[in-house]
Amino acid sequence: MSWPRLEKSDVPADVTLLLEGTYPMVRGGVAGWIDQLIRGLPELRFAVVFLGSREDNYDGILYELPSNIVHLECHYLMQAKDDNSAPAQHEGNPAAFRASDALHDYFRTPQQQDAKEPLCAMARLLGKKNGISHEDFLYSRQAWQQIVNYYRRYYSDPSFVDYFWSVRNMHSPIFLLARIAQQLPPSRCLHAISTGYAGFLGALAHHIHDCPFIVTEHGIYTKERKIDLVEASWIKSHDDVLTHGFRHDTGYIRNLWIRFFSGLGRLAYSAANPITTLYDGNRERQIADGARPERTLVIPNGIRIERFRPLRGQTAANTRPIVVLLGRVTPIKDIKTFIRAMRQLCMQLPEAEGWIVGPDTEDRQYAQECRDLVEQFKLTDKVKFLGFQRTEDIMAQARLVVLTSISEAQPLVVLEAMAAGLPVVCTDVGSCYELVHGAPRTASTQASSSPAKEGAAGLTVPIADPSAMSHAMYSLLSDAKAWQTSRDAGIERVEAQYTEQLMLERYRRMYQETQAEQSVRPTIPKETGDGRHRIRAS
Repeated sequence: MSWPRLEKSDVPADVTLLLEGTYPMVRGGVAGWIDQLIRGLPELRFAVVFLGSREDNYDGILYELPSNIVHLECHYLMQAKDDNSAPAQHEGNPAAFRASDALHDYFRTPQQQDAKEPLCAMARLLGKKNGISHEDFLYSRQAWQQIVNYYRRYYSDPSFVDYFWSVRNMHSPIFLLARIAQQLPPSRCLHAISTGYAGFLGALAHHIHDCPFIVTEHGIYTKERKIDLVEASWIKSHDDVLTHGFRHDTGYIRNLWIRFFSGLGRLAYSAANPITTLYDGNRERQIADGARPERTLVIPNGIRIERFRPLRGQTAANTRPIVVLLGRVTPIKDIKTFIRAMRQLCMQLPEAEGWIVGPDTEDRQYAQECRDLVEQFKLTDKVKFLGFQRTEDIMAQARLVVLTSISEAQPLVVLEAMAAGLPVVCTDVGSCYELVHGAPRTASTQASSSPAKEGAAGLTVPIADPSAMSHAMYSLLSDAKAWQTSRDAGIERVEAQYTEQLMLERYRRMYQETQAEQSVRPTIPKETGDGRHRIRAS
């Protein structure tokens, strides 16, 4: 891939963003938020380090890079390098592999140990000839003996081959991350927008260069990876023939991968200060996963209120019962529950329409199943697939915005609907309860599809419950007073708590406070002759 050059400068970046599978190679979601953050803080100089799987999985840079990005480099962790050299067996450094054992022991019993010492040791050894180089990991007798010992001690399934290659595939990206960490551009602080590989890169660089390190999570990376890994078909499981079909066993290899990403998360948490997320529920999960409570911080997302404020006159005048779902047509958005709810709503309110607004190319089979369901219910004149549309144009025609997702963090579409003066009905996922009701969920509060209470911007309902969703939609569409009360509460809440200006000021202050803890200096030594301060790929 050919990259445009960026102007070379010896002035350190104010912030180096460490990004896994998102900006600038992916649109929407977290990537859009990163673009918002960079553009919203024009006085700060950002360096961007993108980590992807394989280069051919992406369509190149999808954003116009703002002028305050002073460095961009792209690395592909699963992309094999051409290596024509013959393997050369050698001994390996016994002391370095003992340090590796210590870090693996931490992975197995993280609650009983502090990550700082084993991670510091490995940060100084990974990728080094006198430590553990990639060649040591691939060809040394010490590495072979370590794998054999772990197999004999811990592995419960029969195949050594499966175990051997799982260990190889799991650890190989670590050596590229070590090289990236050692060669990062000068920066005043590091900011990973997830744990995982990006968070581990930040933890390594923090210990190598003594550079301040921040972690921000929108969704919880380890939770999302666990869901992916439980369903992953590329992981082999050896089930007992006599119990096959009667017992669900994730298997040792699957659990090994889950523990690996959980361990990476704990290592990132151990090095980062502060650790931010979008709402209290996620903060509690971070603490449960190993983050120190005093380091955690909630910074909600914010939206550009001025984009949606002009719509309030139109939404106030709308009388047609048009219900809008803005989101990708994918299983995680549970479009089928919306369609089933619309079937019930149309029985009570025949003039109602449901608009599904969002791309349908990510999971074409699921999208077709959704269209087939609409036809099966004879709703083709009531439920419409509109594809990608300008959000403001759609909201200007709506009476209600709904979200049926089975997983979310802090959905911007809910904030945008509130800013436009539209009540919302959401499944009780992520921060939706807090957005709608104005306070975090407690043990005594339950999602309810009863008429909206004073101070609520709409209603929350359980996931995958078409009847509850339909009842909630009907209660707001058929009760003008409840609709107006929800509209007023939503406008007031988003104006007071969720503006872009508030969010940007919180991040600006966080960066200032983080950098103030350490004297301002280029913490990472300059390197010459390798294309530093330009966009590069590896």
